[in-house]
Amino acid sequence: MTDRRSLLEAIPAPHPDIAPLPAAAICEPGVRMLRGVPFARVEGSRPLELDLWLPGRTGAGTVPVPLVLFVHGGAWRAGRRDDMGLQTRDWSPGPFARIAAAGIAVACADYRLSGEARFPAPLEDLRAALSWLTLRSAELGLDTGRTVVWGDSAGGHLASLLALTHTAPAPVGAVVWYGLSDLTAPRGHYDPQSASTPEAMLLGGPPAMAGERARAASPLSLAHEGAPPFLLIHGEEDTMVPCSHSQDLATRLRETGAPVELRTVPGADHCWYGLPSARVEEIFDHSLRFAKLATASGPSRDS
Repeated sequence: MTDRRSLLEAIPAPHPDIAPLPAAAICEPGVRMLRGVPFARVEGSRPLELDLWLPGRTGAGTVPVPLVLFVHGGAWRAGRRDDMGLQTRDWSPGPFARIAAAGIAVACADYRLSGEARFPAPLEDLRAALSWLTLRSAELGLDTGRTVVWGDSAGGHLASLLALTHTAPAPVGAVVWYGLSDLTAPRGHYDPQSASTPEAMLLGGPPAMAGERARAASPLSLAHEGAPPFLLIHGEEDTMVPCSHSQDLATRLRETGAPVELRTVPGADHCWYGLPSARVEEIFDHSLRFAKLATASGPSRDS
């Protein structure tokens, strides 16, 4: 008779920590991509995957390259891991291939959405992604000790939290496009007493009733002197996430002595809606220059 325990042990796919990496495909000249790489198994949930863009020849025996860990937006309840927003969707080459072509690998990671799990689940998933990338860094040719987290909207909020709290390895910079920084106070149309907002869905109840959990989900409450450099860029006409989120976070970071650059963009709504394409390209290029500067040192001892 077949041993049922042995069969049950044999059925699951190999754990992501030891599973073979998929073959890389050439997506642009000098850029290779690994699509749909599992990085975590969460009990009762779908497998979590990431896409990875790699510059040139990387891997065992090559000089490790720095990393951008990109976090997608979507109000914590929707979105695709490989989407930097509506204004970049028709770019060719796409934004991640451009970053890789500049010599920085890019990982776009899944995280559990608010319909699947409550905070801090999405932050835990991003920690797992960075830990997995560190574990497999020698095979991939990555130096995760030189990681910049980059996110937009809800992804910018999570990127901020990761930059302010993760330590092994600690990110060396954060690029935050129109991200939220405070879930505890009314802003614009946002009411922390409401149970129907995306913020309430993220926390599992009205933020005003969530107490410490709401503060733990607010980058504004977590700013500290040892924070890595932040680049905060926000549209001045943002009708979904008021620009004051980035302005207040910049002020708090400066008060702690942490390095921060704030850029507000006249005429820009959420997702850079209303901006000409050339202006969006300028914002992207400035963000990429920031990431290159933040990761400019040689291979770290933490990779």
